[in-house]
Amino acid sequence: MDTMIIGIAGGTGSGKTTLTRRLQERFGENVSVLYHDNYYK
Repeated sequence: MDTMIIGIAGGTGSGKTTLTRRLQERFGENVSVLYHDNYYK
């Protein structure tokens, strides 16, 4: 299986979370998500 990295960017309320959830629904456990907010303490 090939690895694909997809970056999702956009302003507040642009649908980033919705798109990410739809990708997770479509591809199941084959999707790993790293949220940018996880870098902040």
